[in-house]
Amino acid sequence: MEERTLLALVVFSSLVVLAETIAQKHAIEIYSLRVDCKVTSRFAHTVITSKIVNRANESREATFEVELPKTAFITNFSMSIDGKVYPGIIKEKASAQKEYDTAVLRGQSTGLVKITGRKLEQFHVSVSIAAASKVTFELTYEELLKRQLGKFELLIKVRPKQLVKHFQIDVHIFEPQGIRFLETDSTFMTNELTEALTKVQNETKAHILFKPTVDQQKINPELDETLLNGDFVVRYDVKRGATAGDIQIVNGYFVHYFAPHEMPVFPKNVIFLIDRSGSMAGRKIEQTRAALLKILQDLRPEDHFSFITFNSRVAEWRSSLLQATAENMANAAGFVQTLSASGGTDINRALLTAVSVLDKAKRLPKSSVSMIILLTDGQPTSGESHVEVIQENIQKAVNGKYALFCLGFGFDVSYKFLEKMALSNGGIARRIYENADAALQLQGFYQEVATPILRKIEMQYPENAVEGLTKNNFKLFFEGSEIIVSGKISNELDLLPVEIKAQSHASDLTLKEEANVKEKAQVFQNQSYIFGNFIERLWAYLTIQQLLEKSISAQEEDQKTLEAQALELSLRYSFVTPLTSMVVTKPAGQQQTELANKPTEADNEKPSSFPVGDAYRLRSGSPPVDRLRDKTRAQPLANEYPQLLLQLPKQNEIICLNTDGKAQPSVHLLSDPEQGLTVTGKLGDRINHFVQFEVIYVNPPMRIHVSTDEIVLSHDTKSTRLPWTESATSTVQGLRVSVEKERSITASLSDTVTVKISFVKFPDDFLGLYFLNTDCFSDKVNGVLGQFYSKAHFENNSYINQRADERLLSVSGSEHKVTRQFKKDYRLESTSDPVSCWSIDLTP
Repeated sequence: MEERTLLALVVFSSLVVLAETIAQKHAIEIYSLRVDCKVTSRFAHTVITSKIVNRANESREATFEVELPKTAFITNFSMSIDGKVYPGIIKEKASAQKEYDTAVLRGQSTGLVKITGRKLEQFHVSVSIAAASKVTFELTYEELLKRQLGKFELLIKVRPKQLVKHFQIDVHIFEPQGIRFLETDSTFMTNELTEALTKVQNETKAHILFKPTVDQQKINPELDETLLNGDFVVRYDVKRGATAGDIQIVNGYFVHYFAPHEMPVFPKNVIFLIDRSGSMAGRKIEQTRAALLKILQDLRPEDHFSFITFNSRVAEWRSSLLQATAENMANAAGFVQTLSASGGTDINRALLTAVSVLDKAKRLPKSSVSMIILLTDGQPTSGESHVEVIQENIQKAVNGKYALFCLGFGFDVSYKFLEKMALSNGGIARRIYENADAALQLQGFYQEVATPILRKIEMQYPENAVEGLTKNNFKLFFEGSEIIVSGKISNELDLLPVEIKAQSHASDLTLKEEANVKEKAQVFQNQSYIFGNFIERLWAYLTIQQLLEKSISAQEEDQKTLEAQALELSLRYSFVTPLTSMVVTKPAGQQQTELANKPTEADNEKPSSFPVGDAYRLRSGSPPVDRLRDKTRAQPLANEYPQLLLQLPKQNEIICLNTDGKAQPSVHLLSDPEQGLTVTGKLGDRINHFVQFEVIYVNPPMRIHVSTDEIVLSHDTKSTRLPWTESATSTVQGLRVSVEKERSITASLSDTVTVKISFVKFPDDFLGLYFLNTDCFSDKVNGVLGQFYSKAHFENNSYINQRADERLLSVSGSEHKVTRQFKKDYRLESTSDPVSCWSIDLTP
């Protein structure tokens, strides 16, 4: 029976080529922009080429910015300026870092890599080109595309910011198994643009070409503004038979794809382990409730489930797991709706309790799959707080019996801690981003693990004829995913035998297949649809990914060996990985040495309203603080806290703001009439920091007085005093105020900016203010702090005397000189790491 499930191969390629300001947009002209993507049997090879000309009568800065998947590896980058090529060179990270450090000492700029979202990273490079000169940027990256929820999806984000004379997206797909289904979609498509789209498909190949003229790109004939702003999507499915999968062979390397379908689903025994500590208050706990209510509806009648919630204490909803009957589901939904947040975070005892519940469970289906799904937004603050001890405790308790999935909500979690714990116990970790769709992210993750159809899968190949084999034993297989195994076969082999052993819900399973090496190799004779030895590169990519993943949970000596193997492959196949860096050289007279590192999710540990990690970003700026991987490197000294910290909207730049407000009874920091929010502050008499804030809401009418002594909530004629010495939560007409003991207060209201105030106790007691969800601010926001959210930006070429540590910042029409400094960060759980920011002093 032909498969009904839609496959999705997720390649995220997002391209943004930035023009100058509106007044200058015709000076730097993008006259050609091409995205060429070849997807050959799951392995995607993408080349993005941008050609720019400077039509001004003076030198101007041309910028190239690309968003690419986190799972992709950059393989090549070059700039060609008036015929001279400036290539990127991939080196061992330590070696590249030495060049980088030398450039910093000379005052030259460095490159950074920025994570821009839960799926994307950003590569950004700028170069100054002379009048009438041309520059061509070209970036190449490769990725083994992963099957999730039964779909292959190729996504290209298009945003050139100007009309482009020669614009083209050219996608070739070759799937030897056969293409069952193909469609295209776009968020910006019009009837005129549809005429620029052509699609040709046969049994195994597809060609999609999108090539709009300048007139077709226009919003209307009278305006030189582009319609091309959004997503361009290709979706397709492949044909599958009831066999042991599909084997493909090119030049002595093989890849084996296995994705059975239409098989019975194992009943699940699942414990939802939910953090309800004070930091989960507000939007997070609301989104968690919404997601759990939806997940309950997705449980199957044969599943068993329970909830355990935890803060400083651990609470079991029921003493044992319950079957997912209508009555039990209704009771569970009622419980979920009562979830609230306060207190600390005892992750260790919560996990041990969950394991104990599964150990003691009775009357569960004989053939079933047991799992724990942990959701937390913080670090362990109660009970056992040493993460190494917790990891050891949990691995010993689980002992391979259950799968542990760890979801980290936001950026206050230690993702490295969660990832190691999950990988050591047969699961995976995932970060949940604090966006409006967080509930959908939670539901989406559950759907990925909701339908286990195989367990204890062994993919067996002849030991004497195959070497360099990637992972071939898998604990679980979920409907909608895909197992991929690759390796190198000996030259003498004519037939490659494969045997798959696994347990299904109905019985033990054995599948056998035999691949004819010569016949399989002939499938890829059409070179226009493949790129070089693509299966060999696929094998290298997959091997590197698995070595890096294995090193996360390995002991120190084993970790060094695994990383050395991954480094050797990264250099041999020219991949920018977490162990390598790309060094880019620019023309003489410009900041010459630029560096692109590959970030990991574990590097991504800042609050969501601020830069969320490192990215491929090549630009002028300060040296990055590599907080997790380069611990032996000297960190910049930061001896003081700023009064205020904020991130400029839509820019990865942090401002450290100091204001002279001692002569005034209070400083008007921010007002937004459309948000109905006003914030004022008062500096201390003896310290140059804020010791008091007033947060005033119009609807509901609420005044929140926060000082280093206490918090007072005033609504109508009533006042409530909350001490810093204990955690508490209060909600008035949807406005939730949550106090985390001696740490912070958070005020959150639906569709409104979230206000957070940190309580810093060393060296002197003071308060630190910052905002989450700042995209909710209107353009009418004002005040000493508020003006930065609506009326502040760096001018292009704003560096002073070519210095990377001084710039001009325009604020409310006035220019201010700002300097790059390192400050202590009052937003972080730990203040051991400095924050790199542009420092500015203002007088109210």
